Amino acid sequence: MSAVNGIGWFEIATDQPAVAERFYGDVFGWTFGDDQGAATGADGSAYRTITPPGGGLKGGLFPTGGKLPNYAVFYVLVADVDKSCSAAEAGGGKVLVAPQRTPDGLTFAHLLDPSGNQFGIFTPPAGGE
Repeated sequence: MSAVNGIGWFEIATDQPAVAERFYGDVFGWTFGDDQGAATGADGSAYRTITPPGGGLKGGLFPTGGKLPNYAVFYVLVADVDKSCSAAEAGGGKVLVAPQRTPDGLTFAHLLDPSGNQFGIFTPPAGGE
């Protein structure tokens, strides 16, 4: 896991998770597995973890079921999601998805920078990585 305020995760949201897994697996050699303890995707399917070969930055695959737009974002590890949302708004950004907590205790939010680029922030569960 990266240091606080470093990129610590990426996420690909798609309405075609099997196609995305095949594409990224074939092109980059990424492997996919169920994320134990995580929330399900927007379509009720399991959230999947992405592991690149050689131990690179891990990520997740979020199945949208067509209920949300497809996207690919990076997540910055922060000490406090609420404070980071306030700082982003004070700096001219916007909170796109308000802070949320997953069943296992991870807290995250989606933000827009002043140019409209979407990214995420997160804090892992207490005692987690």
